[in-house]
Amino acid sequence: MIFEETFTLNNEVKIPKLALGTWEIPDDEVAAPVQAALKMGYRHLDTAQAYHNEKGVGQGIKDSGISRDQIFVNSKVEAEIKNYQEAKKSIDETLDRMNLDYLDMMIIHNPQPWKEVNQSDDRHFEGNLETWRALEDAMKEGKLRAIGVSSFQPEDLQNLIDNSDVKPMVNQILCHIGATPKKLIDFCQEHDIVVESFSPVAHGEALTNTTIKSMAEKYQVSVAQLCIRYDWQLNTVVLPKSVNPEHMKQNAELNFEISDVDMKTLENIHNFDYGSSSHFPVFGGKR
Repeated sequence: MIFEETFTLNNEVKIPKLALGTWEIPDDEVAAPVQAALKMGYRHLDTAQAYHNEKGVGQGIKDSGISRDQIFVNSKVEAEIKNYQEAKKSIDETLDRMNLDYLDMMIIHNPQPWKEVNQSDDRHFEGNLETWRALEDAMKEGKLRAIGVSSFQPEDLQNLIDNSDVKPMVNQILCHIGATPKKLIDFCQEHDIVVESFSPVAHGEALTNTTIKSMAEKYQVSVAQLCIRYDWQLNTVVLPKSVNPEHMKQNAELNFEISDVDMKTLENIHNFDYGSSSHFPVFGGKR
């Protein structure tokens, strides 16, 4: 069963390999898809302070009736927060908003504040160590079971590895057909850091790519299924977003295997156009 498949983090906590992403689902609409996903069998939910929907995600968990210890819940400290006190406060605020006693994981949303992404060389090494220390302390206090980062490059990860007591447990990165950062994935996996792939369908833009579409037809699956399976075969946690229960169900139907030759073909697709989403910093745009 896909929903039961897990990786074991470097602190022995198990993390389900398939998650429901919730970016851009409004707070007053997110509870229903969360509840639907949990009833279907999903056991991993991904939100963030920056998504402004933590309260709704918490409500969906409560409404589902699924035992809390069966669900892996992750949120993210705002990318702008680069000091201990603010980070510590924000963790408590997230728990309060979600009405939860603990989170299974909390991660730093980006090594740089969003306004600096793609337009500044400052990696905020000191600030990230401060925020990381707040996460470490929250984990010691039992508020978090695991901690990690998002969109960190090897030098950002090395900074934490060299200067902290706790090594990151995950690195959540943009990874999809057309944008596969192999060197970063290899670095993480060599250091026992689990990779999570966000935007596996390239924020929807993969659905219009002719090479991907023809490959999906070859395997008799949807483009989304091919994209999710691709990230799955890179040994990453995959975080597809959906509000549609039928799509959620399809996204979990991954009982096929992409051949090595076809994986290589997909890996070599480049120059991906994010279309209307190109302005987001995470897709290379500037603010």
